[in-house]
Amino acid sequence: MRPIHTILVPVDFSETSEAALEYAVSLARPLGARLVVMHAYELPIYGFPDGALVASVEVATRLMNSAQVGLDAMVARWRGEARIDTVLRQGVPWEEVHAVAEDVDADLVVIGTHGRRGIARALLGSVAEKILRTSTRPVLTVHAEHRARRAQRTYSAPASSSMPESPVRK
Repeated sequence: MRPIHTILVPVDFSETSEAALEYAVSLARPLGARLVVMHAYELPIYGFPDGALVASVEVATRLMNSAQVGLDAMVARWRGEARIDTVLRQGVPWEEVHAVAEDVDADLVVIGTHGRRGIARALLGSVAEKILRTSTRPVLTVHAEHRARRAQRTYSAPASSSMPESPVRK
């Protein structure tokens, strides 16, 4: 098995991405691995009878700046916990994830998934599913529910012990 030196974490700024990043940080710490947190966005294209129209330079610049601010904010909390680099790409998200994985020689991809099924998945698509099906690298998926369960375990300890009192008195 190949050691894990670089973990790629694609994010879309959702709660599931937060859960994936949190999981990746907890995985990277004991391994001493570097995290590469990336976001890929697509420019809107509008179809008209005379042809397609791509967003203006102003719109593209605003999208890029907003995405960079979101990416920086997302990793700010974890900067002291692990070595983190960020990458921002414009393009089809699943294709850009593969390109960045290749560029940084990622040993593992950790991605959040909503776990949608049926019509919701058909209508919204699934970047995580596309990455899973086409990746040549190991991919670990994390559901947002993982984060909620972990928080519940960590922060809701019982007020008193559930251990029965010992019948032996001192």
